[in-house]
Amino acid sequence: MPVELRFHSSDSDTLAPSSSVAGALLLARWCATRGWPVHPLSPQRKTPVANCSACRAPGHTYRGCRCRAEGRWCHGFHAATLDMALITQWWSQNPHLGVGVACGPAGLVVIDIDAHPQGLPSRDRILPGIPIDDSVDLSGMTTGFHSIAVLAALRGEESPADDVTTLRVKTPSGGLHVWYRTTDSRRWQCSTGSSNGRALAWQVDVRAHGGYIVAPGTTTKAGTYMPIGSAREPAALPAWLALELERTGHLPAVDVPAPRPVPPRARQAVIEAGGGVDHAHRILTVALAEITACGVVTEGAGFSSKLNRASFTAGGLVAAGHFSHEAVERALLEAAAFARPGQEPRAAQIIRSGMRAGFRRPLSVGGQA
Repeated sequence: MPVELRFHSSDSDTLAPSSSVAGALLLARWCATRGWPVHPLSPQRKTPVANCSACRAPGHTYRGCRCRAEGRWCHGFHAATLDMALITQWWSQNPHLGVGVACGPAGLVVIDIDAHPQGLPSRDRILPGIPIDDSVDLSGMTTGFHSIAVLAALRGEESPADDVTTLRVKTPSGGLHVWYRTTDSRRWQCSTGSSNGRALAWQVDVRAHGGYIVAPGTTTKAGTYMPIGSAREPAALPAWLALELERTGHLPAVDVPAPRPVPPRARQAVIEAGGGVDHAHRILTVALAEITACGVVTEGAGFSSKLNRASFTAGGLVAAGHFSHEAVERALLEAAAFARPGQEPRAAQIIRSGMRAGFRRPLSVGGQA
């Protein structure tokens, strides 16, 4: 018996029978009406359909390929479309195809939480960039639900897995897809939670530019991707999660020019802090210069990460007695305002958090000039 999912929109209610023959076309059209480009998945699988023989030739890529223009779906999510005529053609002629959504063009960031109980990796890979002391008992951590919950708790936020305001989709394997929509032009990048490079948290993948997600209601051999809760639309990407994605390298790399001079008001704040010309002063000045260099580009410079790192360093210097807290905080705020005018509240939050963490680790330096 077909499984039926009712999707609600501001325009109308659309019934999408997920496992019926007609359901895939209805589902693909439902996604497209929301501005989510769709592409076919192989029947009963979560992978894109195979390329044509010409596109399987060695060295062939989607760039310059004519298949899309000629109505074929080669190259997976690169073929995703909002063209209703093409969508109708694809799924009417091949009604057993599944539905995939190209996340980048759809303006989506999907947090893909895995639930595969397995042994933990090294501690530095559980929450990349956040050290976990050997004294912390991790014996109860077995899935991505645990790692993302710990990350959220450290930031004083609710886990995305529990976010009832946004579309959440339970996967056949017991995992969860948490759908968010982007709120600006930043091109968030994909990652896998097991990666040695870019990663948000262990067993937590990110689907964004360069990737796709299985549409809710799609059925595979393993089962159906079922929405849970009442939300059927993605909520805005939470600010704290955007900060974490930026911190963990989910923006494309940008060539940032050499550090610019520290703005005069920030330099004066350092002097008022008691910096003089010693080694501590030089450390803080370099950190401030890295922040102000971000002002050359509007995105992709790692501003949040640099500001957080500089704030952590500044907190350590304050804790060691090199500077006064108030003056250093003012210097950081001045540098941040120079690099990202209009984002002062967000910058102040990062600064307070970074300095608070750094204050727990005093940074003693020597080397008088």
